[in-house]
Amino acid sequence: MNRINSYEELQKINQENSEKLKMRTPSHEEELAVENKRCQRIITVCGGTGCQSSDSTKIMDCLKQEIEKEGLSDEVTVSITGCFGFCEKGPIVKINPDNTFYVHVTPADAREIVTEHLLNGRAVRRLLYEEPAVKQAVRRQDEMCFYKKQNRIALRNCGFINPEDITEFIGAKGYLALGKVLTTMSPDDVIKVITDSGLRGRGGGGYPTGKKWYFAKIKEADQKYIICNADEGDPGAFMDRSILEGDPNSVLEAMAIAGYSIGASKGYIYIRAEYPLAVNRIMIALNQARELGLLGNNILGTDFHFDVELKYGAGAFVCGEETALIHSIEGKRGEPTNKPPFPAESGLWEKPTCVNNVETLANVPAIILNGADWYSSIGTAGSKGTKVFALAGKINNVGLVEVPMGTTLREIIYDIGGGIKNGRKFKAVQTGGPSGGCIPAENLDLPIDYESLTAIGSMMGSGGMIVMDEDNCMVDIAKFYLEFTVEESCGKCTPCRIGNKRLLEILTRITNGNGTEDDLKTLKELGQIIKDTSLCGLGQTAPNPVLSTMKYFWNEYVAHVKEHRCPAGVCKTLVQFEITDKCIGCTKCAKNCPVSCISGDVKKKHLIHQDRCIKCGACYSSCPVNAIIKV
Repeated sequence: MNRINSYEELQKINQENSEKLKMRTPSHEEELAVENKRCQRIITVCGGTGCQSSDSTKIMDCLKQEIEKEGLSDEVTVSITGCFGFCEKGPIVKINPDNTFYVHVTPADAREIVTEHLLNGRAVRRLLYEEPAVKQAVRRQDEMCFYKKQNRIALRNCGFINPEDITEFIGAKGYLALGKVLTTMSPDDVIKVITDSGLRGRGGGGYPTGKKWYFAKIKEADQKYIICNADEGDPGAFMDRSILEGDPNSVLEAMAIAGYSIGASKGYIYIRAEYPLAVNRIMIALNQARELGLLGNNILGTDFHFDVELKYGAGAFVCGEETALIHSIEGKRGEPTNKPPFPAESGLWEKPTCVNNVETLANVPAIILNGADWYSSIGTAGSKGTKVFALAGKINNVGLVEVPMGTTLREIIYDIGGGIKNGRKFKAVQTGGPSGGCIPAENLDLPIDYESLTAIGSMMGSGGMIVMDEDNCMVDIAKFYLEFTVEESCGKCTPCRIGNKRLLEILTRITNGNGTEDDLKTLKELGQIIKDTSLCGLGQTAPNPVLSTMKYFWNEYVAHVKEHRCPAGVCKTLVQFEITDKCIGCTKCAKNCPVSCISGDVKKKHLIHQDRCIKCGACYSSCPVNAIIKV
């Protein structure tokens, strides 16, 4: 690849490569019917971590072998792409310009896809997604309920381009925003656009991005820094990882734009070492961008210099806090410090520093190209644009979704997420990761934005969204998240180090059946004190799962303490399994019991000897007639 020396040259390359991508975005008029004869096609295979763990790389190899075997190599191209988001249905293979979306593909399906679809023009019906509501196969991605209410801005290129080919990124308008900024806009112009767009930090705090850039710009210094926070540590969260795996250049472009705006020539991506695929694709993107002169010295023939370096995190959750992250880059212990001074005034090596998370940066190029009015027209009055959520838990459509701010929880969980698994009843959804709160069914119609979530005791966070059903114990859920934050606390401040440990000890007593009414009072009081006095966001928000579950599921805490009973049948010491008169004496429960505590004759009711029962639930799970109950 040759160096690109001007914005005009970049625009020319964009036009050339955008033609190659047109097959992936056919209009309804241009789209070829599946039944049509052989033609030029491109097959994109999901190459995200989830699909790769299910052999998507092998699927690609098998498709290429079958295509070559049938002499179709000149007509069909097979390409890797980023995460489509529909993780529940992966691995995913998409064929264009047919716009055919195949789910749950295996390497063994490659032969049939080539012979049936490519040679005979017939869709492989068994691999099409079946919409549960209508019990009908759906061929097109945009016709699926999972995608209909989404508006993919941060995820615009994920599942569309090859993340390892910078020319495809340029074909999708990549680096045009940087070219526009360097040739037609002043730093103040750029900051005004970002400010007017209403973009706020997507890493959890929700601080206005334009304001953060402005404070760093006006601070005089001989060196300034841009840091991309890719230390995504929330359990069940994979938003930032998917963007870096599927569209790494969008983050690099945004960092360069931010660098130009504040006067920085150096950037760092702080990424956890547990993301090997994301790291590999960032390195590929960095090398290709440098080769083309889109990073480094005199970018696009201007006097602007900017380059990016990777720094690896060891998986400390607290390093998601910006001052702790900065200390880690400096080679120090990852601990937060009091603010002010804020990093925009004195950050990395005491120089003005802007720290933005991956999703925040991924929005920047689109805002520059489409304008502040375009972006601010999406969302709510105080929360503009879209938000990416990682849907997980007891939900049918586990995956990555991007929706306009103001979309309700009900729309995300039922319209996009497909409702609760196995027809169970919705109980709660936890937003904001381990620092968020648990939201009950009464708030399902709540529009999602920063203020509304905070008002009910939760938070936006980075975008984790864990769905729970009637089989979840909310006291146990609070204990689970508190175990995580206690483990991840850096220990610097007493409220977090000691206070959260005391909360966990109380919750452990309660789930073991030894809790008292005084414990319930202490939980509330201590939780509020920790929120008010902790040094950083980890400690300040750690009690949220406890306080929110106490607020909305108080009856479960009372049942544990006063009745020594777990209503959901989760807390082992408070659960007892009993065999009812439904028992048919099939002996399956006895055969599956690991401690042989079940007795009874064949075709007669069995008995569980409670003094030997370890409450593992093996009998409960194996009974074919649901004759065993939890009491």
